[in-house]
This record gives sequence, C-alpha cells and structure tokens, in this order.
Amino acid sequence: MTIHATDRIMTSDRSPEYAYRAGGGDRWRLTWLPQSLSRAQALAGMRLDELLSDPDVVHDAVTVDRIAEHAATVGIRYEQAVIVLWRRMENRSRRRPRAHDGPDAAEGVAGYGPAPRSLHLLG
Repeated sequence: MTIHATDRIMTSDRSPEYAYRAGGGDRWRLTWLPQSLSRAQALAGMRLDELLSDPDVVHDAVTVDRIAEHAATVGIRYEQAVIVLWRRMENRSRRRPRAHDGPDAAEGVAGYGPAPRSLHLLG
C-alpha cells in the first residue's frame, strides 16, 4: 500500500480514488467526499480508503482501530466511508464494458467525467 503525494494530488496504488488540491491555501478534496478538507485530513482519507480496499486486513482488530482513527480525522464514521466507497466501486463496475459487449461498449469507459482542473495542470 503506497500513497503518492505531491503538493497538488495524492494517489494510491490500491484504489482509483484520489485527493486533489482545491483552490488556494490548505484546501483539499477527496474524490469520494463532497466536503473540503485540510491536507492532513485528505491524507487520512487516502489511508482510510487504502485500508478499506485491502480485504486481507479489514478483519484485523488493530486495522479496524486504524480505520476508525482515520475516519475520525476526516470527520466521518467509518461505516459511512464503507458505504460511500462501496457505492463508488459498484458504479464504476457498472460502467465498465464486458469483453462480450462488442466494440461500441468501449465508449462507456470514458464515462468517468472530466479530471479535476489540477490534474490537467500536471500534463
């Protein structure tokens, strides 16, 4: 599990969710939460997402405590994070074409919407 962070974006090698700097100052957004966060909160949200994305550790008591701590730092209950992230995963899986859907199905992959402005700046 690795989180790659710059002064503009945080990504994970385990999850498609990411955090990006939103405007000036210390304002960040997670792709899976609507509210603005500090950099520390965004990093906690990324860690929370990574832990919830690893089925091998979610039943470990120490990991569950870490999940709850990261959720508290973000300002949500961990149960809320589980639901939101599961819904996003479910929506992504519905948009992906299956191999037997034919050549026109690939058009649906682009349905993720435009990247945040900050990603366009990374070029």
